[in-house]
Amino acid sequence: MRGWMGKTKVFFVFTLLALFLAGCGIENLTALEPKGYGAEKSMDLIILTTLIMTGVFVVVMVIYVITLVRFRRKKGQEDYVPKQVEGNHKLEVIWTVIPIILVLVIAVPTVLATFDLADDSKADELINVNVKGNQYWWHFEYAGEEIQTSQDLYIPTGERVYLHMLSSDVIHSFWVPSISGKMDVNAENVNTMYIEAYDEGVYWGKCAELCGPSHSLMDFKVIAVSPEEYDEWVNDMQNVDADAEPENAVAQEGQELFEANNCMNCHATDSAASGIEAGPQNNGPFGPNLTNFGDRSRVAGILEHNKENLVDWIMDPESIKPGNKMTGQYPDLSQDEAESIAEYLLQLQPSEITPESAGD
Repeated sequence: MRGWMGKTKVFFVFTLLALFLAGCGIENLTALEPKGYGAEKSMDLIILTTLIMTGVFVVVMVIYVITLVRFRRKKGQEDYVPKQVEGNHKLEVIWTVIPIILVLVIAVPTVLATFDLADDSKADELINVNVKGNQYWWHFEYAGEEIQTSQDLYIPTGERVYLHMLSSDVIHSFWVPSISGKMDVNAENVNTMYIEAYDEGVYWGKCAELCGPSHSLMDFKVIAVSPEEYDEWVNDMQNVDADAEPENAVAQEGQELFEANNCMNCHATDSAASGIEAGPQNNGPFGPNLTNFGDRSRVAGILEHNKENLVDWIMDPESIKPGNKMTGQYPDLSQDEAESIAEYLLQLQPSEITPESAGD
């Protein structure tokens, strides 16, 4: 009796825990609330396969219960042998044909959706972005626009944006659950997909392929704005003055330290700097482009965007993202020096079109 009660309690606790965890999540980081064409296609397939699997489960359980009740052993019939159906051709045809039909019902829409989402026949007419996956950050070059940025990908709503993806190191996977499906990012070949967001907003992206100790921290954002705001953002980024003097003395000191401590060897503060080619022969920039760093919503892709977190990142990036390529690439800095550099970076705000204006 105690054993039965104990199992019931465990089942009850796990059921409550499952219901509680089902309500956890981050807005704009779910495939169950599609806000883009690719995510909508995926959701249609999820619903189709769930309905079919649920139907199969219900039919099997009904047959199981009927069999359990009707053909159970009854008192006085211990030696009764029911009619055998072994070799029944009708049954064998039924349980062979029906699964084949169900597989086809799932496979055909899946294949059609796969080819649809991989169709790049209209790429030359629309926005194209070369995407570079790195441990553990993302780099974006807008083809034909002379614009480069990292971590935040700006796109216009209601328009397809073609992404040509390549890795500079290991295999990554580009995934923005709310607006698109996944695509592997390899070092040997360019994979192409397109994304399209219906509504303005900040959509969280993830690397969906285990790529090292900080794989789970390889976050990025897709900033969807109106076409008019997107054109304004493009114009602002194309007219960045990388030599502009910071607003205050602390930031000016930070700019000098940024240049003196080899930061410029890895990071650009000019949106047109350090061209990236879609091919394994060119690994692109070693560190993220920082042209619009002050406009971003996260430090290192994961921390709240404030000076304190930025200073912590500069002082000890390894404690935040183990295995990152920034660790050990510059001389040790004092707290004051790190704060000056942080002050300078937070002033890199070339545009009024930001994640906040998109509804972050």
